[in-house]
Amino acid sequence: MAQTQEILSYRGQDLNGRGGEKIGTIEEIYLDNETSQPEWALVNTGLFGTKRSFVPLKDASTGDDGVSVPFDKATVKDAPKVEPDGQLSQREEAQLYRHYGLEYSEARSASGLPDGGAGDHVRDPEPVGRDVSGPTTDRAMTRSEEELRVGTAERETGRVRLRKYVVEDQVTQTVPVRRETARLEREPITDANVGDAMTGPEISDEEHEVVLHAEEPVVEKRAVPKERVRLDRDTRTEQREVSDSVRREQIDLDEQRA
Repeated sequence: MAQTQEILSYRGQDLNGRGGEKIGTIEEIYLDNETSQPEWALVNTGLFGTKRSFVPLKDASTGDDGVSVPFDKATVKDAPKVEPDGQLSQREEAQLYRHYGLEYSEARSASGLPDGGAGDHVRDPEPVGRDVSGPTTDRAMTRSEEELRVGTAERETGRVRLRKYVVEDQVTQTVPVRRETARLEREPITDANVGDAMTGPEISDEEHEVVLHAEEPVVEKRAVPKERVRLDRDTRTEQREVSDSVRREQIDLDEQRA
């Protein structure tokens, strides 16, 4: 297993499962209370990182794409729900070991991993002298501050779709049409037409018929492609302010005179 400081640097890295599947992001490393060896990783899973699961670090390895463990994503997400309150009880630890198929015992181990792992777990090794006073104090305190870590989470804001439907428009066009009409023409009898005029009986009843024609508008419709319409997305970046309260420690000198 990697050295403790290297494993503590896993915080914030991606955790990948069997086959390279991304499981989530490592939020915290839990140490064995007795050996101070890294034993568990607290991992944010789920769509927005809202679910937390504990994963054993016994066979963890690192690569260019993050930290890898020999478990699949479903196994990690189905792990027993344990509140990440800074410590794991012996009962909680035993449940986790059983879930991951690891052997668990209450015997102390040198590595902080099974065959041991007994006892509670803390996020970091206890400071010398318990950070205030005690038989092993080095007369120093560690002052810490909370820092705001701001990121982004993608969420669905809506959906758009292309929908095609049929509408009717009234179109008016003007088209020229022709029609025939009857017209009487009278011509006098001349030497040129006297032969035609004297053909037939002198006095008779007769009829002549002429067929008249007229054009009418004819409408024909056909579908003609006009344009191609597609749906695309544009990404715009805007600035938003995020604010929250952060805590910081202060150290003052409390002098007592004899």
